[in-house]
Amino acid sequence: MSDGVSWAAVSARRLQRHGLAAPLADATPAEVAARMCGTHAQIPSAAELSIGLRLATGTRADVRAALWDERSLVKTFGPRGTVHLLPAAQLPMWTGALSALPMLPHSFAADIRLSPEETDAVVAAVATAVDGAELSIDELSDAVVDIAGPWAGERVMPAFQEMWPRWRQAVTTAAHRGAVCFGPNRGRNVTYTSPRRWLPGFTPADGRPALAELLRTYLHSYGPATPAQFARWLNAPRQWATELFDSLSGELERVQLAGTPAWVCAGDAAVPPAEPEGVRLLPYFDAYVVGGQPRELLYPGRAAERALTGGQAGNVPVVLIDGTVSGVWHQRRSGRKIAVTVEPFGRLSAVRRRELEEQVERVGQILEAEPTMTIGPVTVGPHA
Repeated sequence: MSDGVSWAAVSARRLQRHGLAAPLADATPAEVAARMCGTHAQIPSAAELSIGLRLATGTRADVRAALWDERSLVKTFGPRGTVHLLPAAQLPMWTGALSALPMLPHSFAADIRLSPEETDAVVAAVATAVDGAELSIDELSDAVVDIAGPWAGERVMPAFQEMWPRWRQAVTTAAHRGAVCFGPNRGRNVTYTSPRRWLPGFTPADGRPALAELLRTYLHSYGPATPAQFARWLNAPRQWATELFDSLSGELERVQLAGTPAWVCAGDAAVPPAEPEGVRLLPYFDAYVVGGQPRELLYPGRAAERALTGGQAGNVPVVLIDGTVSGVWHQRRSGRKIAVTVEPFGRLSAVRRRELEEQVERVGQILEAEPTMTIGPVTVGPHA
């Protein structure tokens, strides 16, 4: 990579590393999640599609097997406190790094939020409650209150037009500290369990080395990137991210992207010789667009208007053409059939149309359904 690198070259690099230039041959779902630096899983079917699109073969059943049978994936709260599928083998790094992040200003009033001591008590209670168990949120709440005390169950936390018990402010913190993760659903109910069921003897890695490893992992997937972009991806303070980059300056290499200084890992500056190409249908919250920066290059012109929500990426499924957002799409399932509507932002050539049809077929294979495709306006609004 020269001192100045083009957006096309960066797109080609990221597509290749994400398994979007071509599927990752012989990769497992956990290996794909590692290449993506975690898979957003707020919508389970979107997570299955994100991983499946990067596999040469396989369906959502393979992702589910990796998660619940093989336990090579773990469902937990990842970057930004959002639900992710993370490689179980990397869980010590993730928990060590996420638990070492500086705290952002709390949105709750002083009489609602937990003190540091109360947070520690809740995390310890959660760890005890889920040891060897799979508990629904109500069962977990009862157990935490029994262990920590009645104060933990006071319904003072506003959430979704109701009041939740005080202890639930610390669920994400408990996950980041390695005390809890998600278990298999019990019908429609989510359960919580111990990550030690995935990794016997598991313990989070030391914070500083884990943060350094997480930064290297991020730059491998999304570099060149800036401290501000890394901070945005983690929902962490910019100044803290700048200081982390500075502390690791001997391991990083500086380049220019679109006239702005950005960084890659030292010795990892190569870009593919070919231009980025291909059509991909990326689902809600796909890692490529959530982590990809700068947004003004990834979402040019009309893409920013149609596919970003207040500057936030991922709330709308996107059509990726040559590494850049060039349309939106939506799928509606009915039994064994999926109706896919695609709204490109420009005219599709015959080659692009065939590639799009192949992507729709692949979506159907992954989700184990029969797809149909319509080219036209997408009228469904963004996901919350």
